[in-house]
Amino acid sequence: VLQVKGTINPVLVDYVERGVEHAEETNAVALIIQLDTPGGLDTAMRDIVQSIVNARIPVVVYVSPSGARAASAGVFITMAAHVAVMAPNTAMGAAHPVAIGADGEQEISEAMEEKVVNDAAAYIRSIAEAHGRNMEWAENAVRESVSATEQEALDLNVIDMVAPDLDTLVSQLDGREVTMLGGVVVSLQTQNATINYIEMNWIEDLLYTISDPNIAYILLSLAMLGITAEIFNPGLIFPGVVGAISLLLAFF
Repeated sequence: VLQVKGTINPVLVDYVERGVEHAEETNAVALIIQLDTPGGLDTAMRDIVQSIVNARIPVVVYVSPSGARAASAGVFITMAAHVAVMAPNTAMGAAHPVAIGADGEQEISEAMEEKVVNDAAAYIRSIAEAHGRNMEWAENAVRESVSATEQEALDLNVIDMVAPDLDTLVSQLDGREVTMLGGVVVSLQTQNATINYIEMNWIEDLLYTISDPNIAYILLSLAMLGITAEIFNPGLIFPGVVGAISLLLAFF
């Protein structure tokens, strides 16, 4: 089980890839990704989708716990799963792509926006079709930013099941057949399966934390203060060092 909570970014890509590799090496029955995200970078999302699609073991994306969401990039990741599951009182959708920045929608021309949207719509239709899911809803999530609750998603054939908690999900997965890349059908045998959590290592945890835009802004402010203090008070050293480190982390 991988636990993904926050924005989709390159640090998360490394974590998911490491988790998939570990699950494959240990011959796990399946890999479950617990997902709660507001979205993130298109490039990082596509890398994660590729890891899921090309995995040699079944990957289950579980939007949980209750109150969680799979928005924007999270929709693509959920739809790419061999088994897509949501917990009660969760939601997914609103996958219309936007440019980075406060006024992101105004930073790209209409022609470029149309290209980006068409590309994203085709991509999610392909993902949905591969798993026999509702392609029309998937495309509308991109073009019109539609969203759905867990029950609506189940009724619309967007997800495969609803499970209130991880133990129930593991029980419900038992005996379910999934089709892997290449057409190989795998039957999940999860009865009495042991749940093994794969946590982020300390480097991933640190980098993922500072990649939050709010943290980055604070680091940039500290950098400005530290470097300014060093300029006006040469020889203090400490403010300059702290400022330089904060600046590097902010740029990351």
